[in-house]
Amino acid sequence: MGNDVRSRLAAIGTLTGSPPPLDLDQLPAEPTPMFLHWLDVAIAAGVPEPRAMTLSTVDAEGIPDARVLILKDVGAEGWAFAGTTASAKGDQLAANPAAALSFWWQPVMRAVRVRGPVVEASTAECETDLQARPAAARALVAPGTWRVWRVRPQRVEFWQGSPDRRHVRIVHRLGASGWSHEVDVEG
Repeated sequence: MGNDVRSRLAAIGTLTGSPPPLDLDQLPAEPTPMFLHWLDVAIAAGVPEPRAMTLSTVDAEGIPDARVLILKDVGAEGWAFAGTTASAKGDQLAANPAAALSFWWQPVMRAVRVRGPVVEASTAECETDLQARPAAARALVAPGTWRVWRVRPQRVEFWQGSPDRRHVRIVHRLGASGWSHEVDVEG
């Protein structure tokens, strides 16, 4: 059975898509402008659900947990997402306020990974976000449980695939003196 599955999986194409040009000599010093540019490129290319991201947290036993959410905002305060404190993510973030975000934009062969500590937004921001949801969705939220959380990135990785497998990885790290980045071309 294993060989049948392996053969079936091997027959499926990988890294399909068209990577846009990438000028490694024009990288921004901080990751947010690069992310916003890549997001614009994904939108222009018609990538479905470009705000969809995988949020990864860990449970009380240290086992990773992941789910797909929508990116709400990106800025100096961090990368925002929302949900209820009564959810598994709410429990996990209360116990261990750190997370990773992953974006995969297949048609342009790009991925972005973000990780860092997580902070809760203000009560006013949480309430504003809740009120922006459809009435039917708001009705499902118990009073006082809606939260907007922000990942304050310490590491942001940009990955661009290549059909010849010479993938490019750009890693931004936040240190005591600000952001730095390094570039690695695989292959």
